[in-house]
Amino acid sequence: MLTPYKHEPFTDFSLEENQKIFQEALREVEGQLGKDYDLVVGGERISTDDKIVSINPANKEEVIGKVSKATKEIAEKAMNEASTAFESWRKVDPAERANIIIRAAAIVRRRKHEFSALLVKEAGKPWKEADADTAEAIDFMEFYARQMVALKEGKPVNSREGELNKYIYQPMGVSVVISPWNFAFAIMAGTTVAPIVTGNPVLLKPASATPVVAAKFVEVLEEAGLPKGVVNYVPGSGAEVGDYLVDHPKTALISFTGSREVGVRIYERAAKVHQGQNHLKRVIAEMGGKDTVVVDKDADLDLAAESIVVSAFGFSGQKCSAGSRAVVHEEVYDEVLSKVEKLTNELTLGDTTSYDNYMGPVIDQASYDKIMNYIEIGKEEGRLVAGGTGDDSKGYFIKPTVFADLDPKARLMQEEIFGPVVGFSKAKDFDHALEIANNTEYGLTGAVLTKNREHIERAKRDFHVGNLYFNRNCTGAIVGYHPFGGFKMSGTDSKAGGPDYLVLHMQAKTVSEMY
Repeated sequence: MLTPYKHEPFTDFSLEENQKIFQEALREVEGQLGKDYDLVVGGERISTDDKIVSINPANKEEVIGKVSKATKEIAEKAMNEASTAFESWRKVDPAERANIIIRAAAIVRRRKHEFSALLVKEAGKPWKEADADTAEAIDFMEFYARQMVALKEGKPVNSREGELNKYIYQPMGVSVVISPWNFAFAIMAGTTVAPIVTGNPVLLKPASATPVVAAKFVEVLEEAGLPKGVVNYVPGSGAEVGDYLVDHPKTALISFTGSREVGVRIYERAAKVHQGQNHLKRVIAEMGGKDTVVVDKDADLDLAAESIVVSAFGFSGQKCSAGSRAVVHEEVYDEVLSKVEKLTNELTLGDTTSYDNYMGPVIDQASYDKIMNYIEIGKEEGRLVAGGTGDDSKGYFIKPTVFADLDPKARLMQEEIFGPVVGFSKAKDFDHALEIANNTEYGLTGAVLTKNREHIERAKRDFHVGNLYFNRNCTGAIVGYHPFGGFKMSGTDSKAGGPDYLVLHMQAKTVSEMY
């Protein structure tokens, strides 16, 4: 039996010795830039002429790596390899599958700063955010391995006299994993190892903005002893390879993290039964949020301001959990807004290879253009309090931006921006604040700052989100502590890092034997 697991500790970068170690890791990663990375299909390396070029969003001239791009033909080969691997992998003792994932976690732990430094370069993450991303990847591996060992005998059910009944879990089949760029290691690793440890081979199609960290993770899984064909690395076009794999009759499970638009499209496509398909596909989808920090009139206002700023501007607001809306009681609205303005103007923005920069770039030109367009919309809808400018001459940098006095139905308060922009709306009372908090189509995270116990209990019932936090920020869920997933159009509420997540990757089977 595996021992209980406590989450991977974060690195204390206030210590000079840790800063020196991380700077060395950055130099090590910089020495590897520009390399080519092959596809991995059934353990075979495949190079294609068509490449995905990964660049540093803080420095557009710096190439992180060139990754071979899968075609439909390669995707078909990968599907067949995974389907073949399923016949043996599903029969492997769950404890042995878990051991492989534990070994992978140990390898990553030894190379923790290397992976974090790669995230600084490929995703533009600040040191602390990159360190947390890598720690979460380790957490997912350790947690899911232990969960699988706990589930290997199934769950207890009753047996009558002369009868033995068992309730067990079995693997489903080939899993297609479509992972995001914003948690390029943590979510990519978690959504990959969950199907693997439950006995399902994986076709991994990582986000095109961050394919190198995924390539290196596949190498880790191979080093840990994962058999050929159990993980297949097939980055490529969503329209070409993504749709093909979603539609494929051999696909049993699709795990997607990304935008509402793409998630809904995958959900629709997966519902169709194709020729040769003898099962219904299962979809796990996490599709974003428009998350609210509610500030009550009796809240600790310094804590409230800090919570709003951390929620809105951590990793430049590029989190589905980011608090992009602040709904503040009218009696303390001006004071909270003033405190947020001061804190926001103190934030540092720049290349995240420097520890001194709190915020780095947004991920690419398309994101930069979209966010800047929303800032222009915000200037029409509300009052610009801080930020509002960007510079894409070298990298994709946007100043942390605050808009005040927005109508709760304004576009800036309704649409997911996925950037460093937060909007303020005024609430007449706590009931009004909850009404505003619930007025979007999303329901992922939320935070409430209050000292009123009655209001806390009311929010528990009536604030309709999957992850609700009191007297803190609304980001930073820790595996095993804050199972993560949302309501409404935020997705299927799969609760990653929670006790029910692995079951979504398996089928329950009842076995009844008469004596």
